Amino acid sequence: MSVRQQIEEHLRSEEVSRVIYGAIIGLALILVLEHHPPSAAAVEATLIATGFAVGLAELYSEIIGEWTRLGKRVERHRVRHMLKGVGAVFAGIVCPGVYFILAALHLMKLDTAFTLAKWSGLVLIALYGYAAGRLSGASRATSVMHALSVAAVGAALIGFKALVH
Repeated sequence: MSVRQQIEEHLRSEEVSRVIYGAIIGLALILVLEHHPPSAAAVEATLIATGFAVGLAELYSEIIGEWTRLGKRVERHRVRHMLKGVGAVFAGIVCPGVYFILAALHLMKLDTAFTLAKWSGLVLIALYGYAAGRLSGASRATSVMHALSVAAVGAALIGFKALVH
């Protein structure tokens, strides 16, 4: 399978919404940490810990929700399916961590890591919005509107942070 086919398969999967959800959580966390930044390693650890906490909370809520809906224990194959979604949320949250690893290794400044994490998160969210539009058969113009709409969420977070600090 080619890289393009793998990307298209991913973009058509249920995990796309979970990656976007995680990316928005990661972006919000980065914006909070940026005001009084800890060390780069502490930012990375916080992203990972948040990814685990949100992922486990999501898994638990999915299991309990299905358990109560069905009135019986959740089968293993369903839990494995749920874990894919949890992994996507985790990936979305920890994705900007690469910049903080580079900062911890003194390959970039911490301020640069925060700047890149913020704006690349916004771009990632927008690209997912655009891809979703295109894969649904929408025109380029409509897909750009999808991208701008979802990016507005991230931009609102960045704007709000700028206003209160």
